[in-house]
Amino acid sequence: MSDTFKTIALVGKYDSPELGDALLRLADFLRQRGHDVLIAKNTADHFGSADYPTAELSDIGTRADLAIVLGGDGTMLSIARMLVDSGIPLVGVNQGHLGFLTDVPTESMLDCIGSMLEGHYVAEERLLLSTRIMRGETEVYAACAFNDVVISKASSGRLIEFEAHIDGDFVYGQRSDGLVIATPTGSTAYALSAGGPILHPSLEAFVMVPICAHTLSARPIAVNSRSRVEIQLLQAGDARVYFDGQRHFDLQINDRVVVCRAAKAVRLLHPESYSYYQTLRQKLQWNKKL
Repeated sequence: MSDTFKTIALVGKYDSPELGDALLRLADFLRQRGHDVLIAKNTADHFGSADYPTAELSDIGTRADLAIVLGGDGTMLSIARMLVDSGIPLVGVNQGHLGFLTDVPTESMLDCIGSMLEGHYVAEERLLLSTRIMRGETEVYAACAFNDVVISKASSGRLIEFEAHIDGDFVYGQRSDGLVIATPTGSTAYALSAGGPILHPSLEAFVMVPICAHTLSARPIAVNSRSRVEIQLLQAGDARVYFDGQRHFDLQINDRVVVCRAAKAVRLLHPESYSYYQTLRQKLQWNKKL
């Protein structure tokens, strides 16, 4: 047993009926290896794991040494935001479709995690974005994002108009469907679909990608991760700001969306064989080398 990870928490995607078997197999495997196992209460409530103690998600960061997330990338995004302040490392078992963040295959889950618990893993830190919505001098909303902060038109279908400033310098005014501000992790999500570049996760940067701008000169911009980005809404019928596509807040004209790097980063553990470029080849279906 690894002394580094004595207590291990398991967190699962709630609406995945096939997850229950994998969760209990993993819990039994960890117990047999001598680890203490905690199961997130919401997960246990769905899958009936009465043989194991449970913990609220808010307590996992202080009670466990490692959290294993079973689900897809969306599940990992949500759990990572909730646990980032604790500094607890996360491992992702892929029960979803893409698996950019949850890179342990379900079919080889036990062998792979067993090897990682013996010290055969790659650790990395991923930055997050911290966002404040300012209405005049009042902060009306705040949230973090692991993938991206998206300022977008909502149901009216009309373009929104805004100004962008970086570290106090005016960059551009724009009329468009919106703007994606993405971390390197999120550069392979919505930002990629909108025509943005792929940023390697080790880069100290994030990217601003216009969505269907009403000009041919609009281009993505890579920004130093220590920069402060401020977007001011000049015209917005029903604009919203989205955080990882999982939370949102309705904006008003003259609201300012202030985005900067979050104080803490997410710590991810990958199998020893992990390669970011191999992940890109597999997930984006790039051609293999000849």
